[in-house]
Amino acid sequence: MRIAIPDDYQNVVRSLDCFHFLKGHEVEVHHDTVKDLDDLAARFAQAEAIVLTRERTLINAALLDRLPHLRVISQTGAVAAHLDVKACTERGVAVAAGHGAGTATAELTWALILASARHLVDEANRLKRGQWQGHMGYQLHGRRLGVWSYGRIGKQVAQYGRAFGMQVWVWGGPDSTAQARAEGFEVAPSREAFFEQSDVISLQIRLSPSSRNIVKPEDLARMKPTALIVNTSRAELIEPEALVNALKAGRPGFAAVDTFEEEPILGADHPLLALPNALCTPHLGFVEKDNYENYYGTAFRNIVAFAEGKPQGLVNPEALDKRR
Repeated sequence: MRIAIPDDYQNVVRSLDCFHFLKGHEVEVHHDTVKDLDDLAARFAQAEAIVLTRERTLINAALLDRLPHLRVISQTGAVAAHLDVKACTERGVAVAAGHGAGTATAELTWALILASARHLVDEANRLKRGQWQGHMGYQLHGRRLGVWSYGRIGKQVAQYGRAFGMQVWVWGGPDSTAQARAEGFEVAPSREAFFEQSDVISLQIRLSPSSRNIVKPEDLARMKPTALIVNTSRAELIEPEALVNALKAGRPGFAAVDTFEEEPILGADHPLLALPNALCTPHLGFVEKDNYENYYGTAFRNIVAFAEGKPQGLVNPEALDKRR
C-alpha cells in the first residue's frame, strides 16, 4: 500500500522498532505540518492509507473528496474531533484506532508540577547566565492536590500526589468521583471549594463538546495567588483567553501548560509564552519512546491487517460495505 505519515515533528518514526511492520509498503513520512486544504490534498493525493499522529491533522469531508485512492486511516490512539468518521464511512474509508496507557502523560504532568513548584527551569537558566538563586520554591508534601477527572491519567496523577504526601481530592462527573471515592480518594465538596482550596490543580479531562470551555474565568479567579494549575489534557478545556487574563491578575499565581488551541506553536507566537508565571512545553505528554512504540505499533499493525484483508480495530466497520 502507499502509506502517508504526516506530522513526524522529530523525524523519529522511521527509527522506531515497530516501523519494520511496514516493510514492503511504500511509505512517505512528512516532518512538517500543513493545514491548507490544497496542500493537504496534494500531499495525500496518492495515498491509500494515512497514519495520523494523534490530532495534528484535520481530516474532513472536503479533504476526503479530493483523495480518491484513500482506503484506510489508522489513528495513533483514540479517534477525536479532528477526524470526521461519518464522512469517512460515507466515502468507504475505514478508520482504525488504537489506545494508550497514559503513563507518559501522567509522568509529564508530575514533572511539570515539580518543575513549577521549585522554579527549576528558570533557576537552571539563571545558573547558565552566571547568576545564583532567584526564587523561593515550595514543597508539595502536605499541600492540597486537586485532580479534575479520575480517569486513566487522572488516577495516576492522584496516586503520584499521594506518594508525595499531598492531600489529594478529586472533582468531576458522578462516575469519576464515585470511582475515586471507591479507591480511597476524597471528593471535593463543591466546585467552588475545589478551586478555592487546592494548591495544585491538574486538569485530566477528555475534550468533548460538553467539556469544551468547562473551566471559566470565575473558576480561575477563585484560586489562591500561590496556586498552580496544570493542563496536559487540552487547551480548549479552558475558556479562550481566560488563563492568560487570570495569570496577569495573579490568580492562580502560576500555570504549567503542555497543549495549545492551535499547534504547532512556532516563533514563540502565543501570549502564554510571554508570561513569567507560565511554564509551557510543546505538547510532550505522549511523546516518549515506549509510548510511540505502542501507539505507532498498533497503528501499523492495523494497516497491515487491512492490507491483508483482515481489518482490525475499526471504529466504522460499515465503511467496508461502501468501499470505493
